[in-house]
Amino acid sequence: MDMENVAHVIAFVGILVFLAHLFTGIFSRTRIPDVMLLIIIGICVGPLLLDLTSPEEFGVVGPVFTTITLIIILFESGLALRLSMLRAALGGAMALAPLSFFSTMAVVAGFAIWLTDLEVLPAFILGAIVGSTSETVVIPLIRQLKIKEETKTLLSVESSVNDVLSIVITVALVQAYVGGGKFEIASISGNLIASFLVALVFGIIGALVWSVLLNKIRALKNAIFTTPAFVFVIYGLVEYFGFSGAIAALAFGITIGNIETIRIPIFKTLTVKKAVGLNETEKLFFSEVAFLLKTFFFIYLGISLELISGWFIIVALILTAVAFVLRIPAVKLSIRQAVGPKDLSVMAVMVPKGLAAVVLASIPLQQGVAGGEIIKNITYGVVLFSIVITSILVLLLEKTRLPDVYAWVFSPNLPRWGQKAGPRPTDMAGRTDDIAPSGDKLFGGEGEDKKGTPGKGGKS
Repeated sequence: MDMENVAHVIAFVGILVFLAHLFTGIFSRTRIPDVMLLIIIGICVGPLLLDLTSPEEFGVVGPVFTTITLIIILFESGLALRLSMLRAALGGAMALAPLSFFSTMAVVAGFAIWLTDLEVLPAFILGAIVGSTSETVVIPLIRQLKIKEETKTLLSVESSVNDVLSIVITVALVQAYVGGGKFEIASISGNLIASFLVALVFGIIGALVWSVLLNKIRALKNAIFTTPAFVFVIYGLVEYFGFSGAIAALAFGITIGNIETIRIPIFKTLTVKKAVGLNETEKLFFSEVAFLLKTFFFIYLGISLELISGWFIIVALILTAVAFVLRIPAVKLSIRQAVGPKDLSVMAVMVPKGLAAVVLASIPLQQGVAGGEIIKNITYGVVLFSIVITSILVLLLEKTRLPDVYAWVFSPNLPRWGQKAGPRPTDMAGRTDDIAPSGDKLFGGEGEDKKGTPGKGGKS
């Protein structure tokens, strides 16, 4: 690349940063998600349209960049999660994630067998890939929405767990195919449990150690980036041992973000040297870093998408629709606590796929799985359609009465469409007389009834 091209790239990078802030402002005014606009830029400059660049030109830097983005987004989102919210949301997240993933995987596999030439095991590989939800898409989206913090926490945890399920199950199914079709459920279950537990232990203990060292580290000059650097070390170690680095990064963020409120005795023993959390300057810095990385991540995701043929576009659309439809009963069955219609609606539309699915889609082809090219092409289509449809639905949730439709769907009694289930709280304001009469009227005392007859004993 000559110096003139380098200058063009540097100028383009600067323009992208300004565009990212502009798109954030557009979302606040129009509710059009900036995620969709950034991906459209990536599609425009990538191989699909202008062909100004391609993922191959990024070489090994591309996967490293996307991994760093994942770590920072999870770590920074963990800082904002309060333990009280996490306790309230954890049960729903741990129920929603497997229910949503496995139901989507099974039904998508069935449709894939019906609509394509895939055999049973490759079809389930496709189902496992597109059964995930991407935390790198979900977390930036929900942060811009006016929903309860508990809902944001639930969706953050659920998307992280879902992504891990997708990775572990996909790799296991590919290994089973290469190994002659042997699929050991006990072994996979053990790997999943170990992946979560070991990652949690590494993340929590790493945060406790770092919280003790943080005061000394701050005495060094230019040390503000040492915290994410330590998270990178934790992530690398956990991944090296074959567990989930993403869960470790999230656990690290949650622990360091709540370190000053932790009251468990063993934590007090471990943090006897007065553990400290991050200050506001550090949190603001990491928020800015996450914003920049998110901007370039979605553009890179748009660049990574490839052109697919007409029939695969139709199949990808059908499978995407299946994922959105299946999400509704999954939310209805797993979310037990009282949640408002807006929050339930957001939960029901949060099924975007991300770069993890794009990366996983190339594994079957590399390992010689029959129909690997079909799996790859359909996955690319599902990733694009799921993000676009999620963005459109988020816009409709903000601008239209779509939450009322979801409220009708999620209603326990499921009244007929168009029939009001009951007056809204706002409609009942100012009508307390009809609900519970006060004073003498409650006992038929002073005051007139609706016909103007004195109420005392019914005498005139």
